[in-house]
Amino acid sequence: MGDIFVPALALMLVLEGVLPFLAPATWREAFVRMTALRDGQIRFMGLASMLSGLFLLLITR
Repeated sequence: MGDIFVPALALMLVLEGVLPFLAPATWREAFVRMTALRDGQIRFMGLASMLSGLFLLLITR
């Protein structure tokens, strides 16, 4: 599991860092907008993200 987890974590960190690196003002604006969302909306986005990732893992195996 470690042979997959660490590279996956590294790739996630790279992808998460692209927007703040290339467009910090846009990233800041998006972050401010996100803080205005209700808890239910944030939870739904998290659930959608997790299910999308799980689906991608299932179809690539």
